[in-house]
Amino acid sequence: MNLKLNKNQIERFSRQIVLKNVGTLGQKKIIQSKVLVIGMGGLGCPVAEFLTRAGVGFLGIVDSDNVDLSNIHRQSLYDTKDLSKSKVFAAQKKLKKINSNTKIICYKIRLNKNNFNKIIQKYDYIVDGSDNFKTKFLINDFCKKTKKFLVTGAISKFDGHIFTFDFKDKKTPCIRSFFQEKEISDDILNCEFEGVLGTVAGIIGTIQANEILKKILNIGKNLNGYILIIDLLNLNFRKVKLKKIKDE
Repeated sequence: MNLKLNKNQIERFSRQIVLKNVGTLGQKKIIQSKVLVIGMGGLGCPVAEFLTRAGVGFLGIVDSDNVDLSNIHRQSLYDTKDLSKSKVFAAQKKLKKINSNTKIICYKIRLNKNNFNKIIQKYDYIVDGSDNFKTKFLINDFCKKTKKFLVTGAISKFDGHIFTFDFKDKKTPCIRSFFQEKEISDDILNCEFEGVLGTVAGIIGTIQANEILKKILNIGKNLNGYILIIDLLNLNFRKVKLKKIKDE
């Protein structure tokens, strides 16, 4: 790895570099990594923020929406000055102030079968922060096909779910192993209907970012083949093994 850390980078990331599981080699891996964050809402905002703070070199952010007043209580990159502005461009502006060396690529689009393949092939790690099952299944299927590492999150009320899928391993189940019903209502992912405490979004999104960094660094244990279920109202944490269904 020919990349050399300059004095500014060594100082900026010194609290990470001092970790024996990171070091200068690990920091170089982070700087050279390419991550795509899909959905710049309650989950995508903390994911993008903490990956940028960690020094990820290339960050793609995808969202077709504009900032609404009801977003601000949980979507940490926006404030009232961003109302009616594009989420991806408002987020890009904030993220560049955090770390100007991270290259932020904006996609103000709604992902579909026609545009996804062209985008996803540019990135090594994918984060799903979407709020509907059609998009989640689309992301899942494309990541499985292209053997990408995927971290999926979902939030509702006081609860959060986190999945990681390392599709380079053929034994890895996918999200369809958990949501096996043919008809699933998006209401359970929609904060407008179910509501959500703002801190829940921040906690789950931060864990998603943490899982990406661990994978980049190849350290610790991941959730591949499992789902982490967190009840933040009662502080219950469960890790449940996913069983791969036959027709995946």
